[in-house]
Amino acid sequence: MPPSVDPSVSVTLAEIARIAGVGRAAVSNWRRRHDTFPAPVGGTDTSPQFALSQVEEWLRRQGKLDEVGSRERLWPEFEALGDRDTMGRAIAAAGARLAREEAGHAAGPPDTDATEGLPYDTRLSDAQRSLVERAVGLARKHGARDTYDFLLGRWLDTHVRQIGVTPRPLAALMAKVAELSRDGEAGDVGTVLDPACGTGGLLLAAARQWAGAHPSGIPLKLLGQDVDPTQAALAAVRIVLAGHLPGRETAWEVDVRSGNTLRADPHLDVRADVVLCNPPFNERDWGYEELATDARWTYGLPPRTEPELAWTQHALSRLAPGGTAVLLMPPGVASRRAGRRIRAGLLRSGTLRAVVALPPGSAPPHSVALHLWVLRAPAGGGAGTEAGVLLVDAAGIQPEPSGGTQRTGRAAIDWPLLHRRVVLAIQPGDKDRDRSADHAVVPVIDLLDDEVDLTPARHVPKRGSSANLGLRRSWNRFGTLLHELRDLTATLSALELSGEEPAGQGTVIVGDLLRAGALTMRAGQQPADGAVRTGDAPDDAVPVLTVTDVLAGGRPSGWLPAHEASAGETAGTLTVTVPEEVVVVGAYRAFGAWVDTDAPTVLGSQLFALRADPALLDPWFLAGCLRAPANARQAGTHASTSSRIDVRRLQVLRLPLEEQRRYGEAFRRLTAFERSLQEAKTVGGELVNGLTDGIATGRLPGNQT
Repeated sequence: MPPSVDPSVSVTLAEIARIAGVGRAAVSNWRRRHDTFPAPVGGTDTSPQFALSQVEEWLRRQGKLDEVGSRERLWPEFEALGDRDTMGRAIAAAGARLAREEAGHAAGPPDTDATEGLPYDTRLSDAQRSLVERAVGLARKHGARDTYDFLLGRWLDTHVRQIGVTPRPLAALMAKVAELSRDGEAGDVGTVLDPACGTGGLLLAAARQWAGAHPSGIPLKLLGQDVDPTQAALAAVRIVLAGHLPGRETAWEVDVRSGNTLRADPHLDVRADVVLCNPPFNERDWGYEELATDARWTYGLPPRTEPELAWTQHALSRLAPGGTAVLLMPPGVASRRAGRRIRAGLLRSGTLRAVVALPPGSAPPHSVALHLWVLRAPAGGGAGTEAGVLLVDAAGIQPEPSGGTQRTGRAAIDWPLLHRRVVLAIQPGDKDRDRSADHAVVPVIDLLDDEVDLTPARHVPKRGSSANLGLRRSWNRFGTLLHELRDLTATLSALELSGEEPAGQGTVIVGDLLRAGALTMRAGQQPADGAVRTGDAPDDAVPVLTVTDVLAGGRPSGWLPAHEASAGETAGTLTVTVPEEVVVVGAYRAFGAWVDTDAPTVLGSQLFALRADPALLDPWFLAGCLRAPANARQAGTHASTSSRIDVRRLQVLRLPLEEQRRYGEAFRRLTAFERSLQEAKTVGGELVNGLTDGIATGRLPGNQT
């Protein structure tokens, strides 16, 4: 019998499904079929919450408790510990215990640690101790690394807004770029440093790139530091566990510490072969006053508003002669006027070797095209102004277009293509270099003007190969859209509309349907300030739709984690749609109505969710009637440019249900026609722009004059 579960811990239907190893529909079916299924202890009708202890007992009695879900049963209790650091300390403590056992040490109490290099706060509560013991026991059945990675992954998902993580494909690319940019032999990297390591993603990428490759057989040293002690502890345990191999010594040495790197660096005497870093962006309180005379500022005191240039010079100060650093930087660092003197110094010394512009969405913040800066510590004699800097513009690399839309606003990154193209651009002497991402080796003297602007797009001409690839993709998608439009045109053009409205048909307003119980309506609500995320999102993220998004084309630009959307719905502070609800925009300038086939969606202010009784109203028929332009004219206030629609005054035809379904199918096809038209316009615009650029630069095939 497993340990008893705190009765205050609750779970959603989705979490029950994960615990039982089934789909959510199966859990909903159990609720309908079994009178003994636990009653909700909170939440709402659409998002109920259940006591985990009662759910486990019921699943056990029914023989439905899947052993695969053991970790899922444990996670809600970690989440119930409360704040981020309390949860993180418990996870780090569990990982440290597992690392001790993997290393062959006897298991000690969960708040002690004899494994060197695993820092964490040892002040554990009774609840934390209990969960550590259960996690360790679970790991003995499911594997230490898998169990720890699961707990860490759920912790990161829960706190994704507060914690920036370097995506694994980007971390691997940074390590590969560092390898290709080195002068030494492959495999001669002995020490890698990340001075802002977070939860250790870049150090793990370094381990995969260089572990076991040193010609002398010396274990790779992975050094890290982070200002957040919880993240430092989690990173240390993560890297140690990843290095344990059955029956063998640890594959690498780990030394991760907590503290403020710029103000108090514990790795002061380190001279690393490689530095990989994703430093904090736009951090104003980085130590400008107290570090004004610091010896690290070889290329000048970083301006108060340029903390990234402080991190750049710190990384260089920790490199061995000839060592390489790869830093992830916001694009503004390449062009802001305040930093031009330091950029010029980096260029003149030959220290800055390459700048790579990445596609938007590669890493937080996802809305901008971040840059990779590749630097090399002088090994005796600078490159001087006769050398060049490699500028790579990979910001436009996109995956093959698809017919679907990305509802979460997450930018799609074709990582294999991006990796291949950037590597081809950087690979020394590679015969395929000219087919790589758009790039140019720009003489340093050409960059040393009044601006010292290192933005790749301003120096790199578009290459014909990459432009043609984009055009081919756009033409393929445009052809598919034309085929869809032809099919829809054939169907819709066959509709013959009567010259007059049928006599006695009549209409009914939404307000009357609400009073009759044929409809229910919920108004959208504005999420709390700072709650909505943008950019890369987990698979279960819930998109947040606003009037601004509707005006911009209809795709949500933000999202919320599923558990936050569920909690907000339970508390009554968020409006979350369910499939087949009709969404209506109450702002006159963006008026529209549609069936939300991709629910759940969080609705912002001036958006409304209408749920029809399926025995009385067809949702597609309802949406089609509501969105008629005449409806907006008669239900709008017209008081100002910010006129609103009184949704209760919108009119709906009076038709029998079977006739509604026939009308609804016509509305469904009309909606598909509209969407295909809109996408065809977008893709057509891309084709016009791409061809114009190519022709204007003299790449039109035929006779040359």
